[in-house]
Amino acid sequence: MKIDIGCGSGKESGYLGIDRTAWPGVDIICDINEGIPLPDNTAEFVMASRVLPYVNNLFTVMAEIYRISVHKAVICILAPYAHSFPHLSNPLFKQKFDEYTPRYFTGSFFQPAAGAVSPEIPDYPAPVPPFDYRLLRMELFYQHPFDDTLYEVEELEILKTLQSNVVHEIMYHFVAVKKPVTLEELAAMSRKTYPEPQALLKRRRHAQNRQV
Repeated sequence: MKIDIGCGSGKESGYLGIDRTAWPGVDIICDINEGIPLPDNTAEFVMASRVLPYVNNLFTVMAEIYRISVHKAVICILAPYAHSFPHLSNPLFKQKFDEYTPRYFTGSFFQPAAGAVSPEIPDYPAPVPPFDYRLLRMELFYQHPFDDTLYEVEELEILKTLQSNVVHEIMYHFVAVKKPVTLEELAAMSRKTYPEPQALLKRRRHAQNRQV
């Protein structure tokens, strides 16, 4: 089963839609802060697009997503990048996401070959969470003017470290690990292509049109 959490009025095609508001197409109306009314080991793919910044307790919600996920389920999260003034100014955002976030989602971190690098957490080691999400891939989406081909990848890496308002959104693909897995299995999964939110696909098309 594929699940779209916080689907709103634009539920992903072929997904079970969950939202706290009865938008057209929503299949289950619930507040994910209070739990998700699905059995254990139900979801094979979970989409959480632009919804997790609003939850009250991120670990509680991630533990609930982990509960309903099967072993090796893939979880796609699209979220606002923490170091952006428009996002910092939003009083409704309670959770922050950046390239360090994946380090807090597992006690056995796996650094995939594909996508951006998740840096080590200096000085304060990440506590072991009540779930195990291994990062498969991570992608940064830059805001204007840094989304222009004028900048090299190395330049963008330096810029986002030195200043705010360089990155607009970040997307992760995690795998829920409930049984032993090998590094070879994780590496193979990290090389696969996975579904993305429709809103992001529109952004990709817009970026391609700008470059033509």
